[in-house]
Amino acid sequence: MPTATIEADDAEVLVSVASLWEIAIKSALGKLEVPDDLPQRVKELGFELLGVTAEHAWAVRHLPHHHRDPFDRLLIAQAQVERLPILTADPVFDAYDVTVLWGSG
Repeated sequence: MPTATIEADDAEVLVSVASLWEIAIKSALGKLEVPDDLPQRVKELGFELLGVTAEHAWAVRHLPHHHRDPFDRLLIAQAQVERLPILTADPVFDAYDVTVLWGSG
């Protein structure tokens, strides 16, 4: 269960800067309402930020084209490069070579 995984004492939960970037864009377009201090709140919750590196960006070129969303593709590349699971409720992630933890469960 994803909640138990995140709340485990030894869990290191990473939030990609790419996710914050996508949230910022959707917020600016009026498609999503979020607190102005969201990056600070992420840190206060004990989550670590995962920056986007050149290696992450370059790894996108090897991904199959199951999905066109550039943010999701970057998250998948980050998970592959860093060998991390992804927490998502989006079933398209199953088409890629990543471990998916379902957020809807």
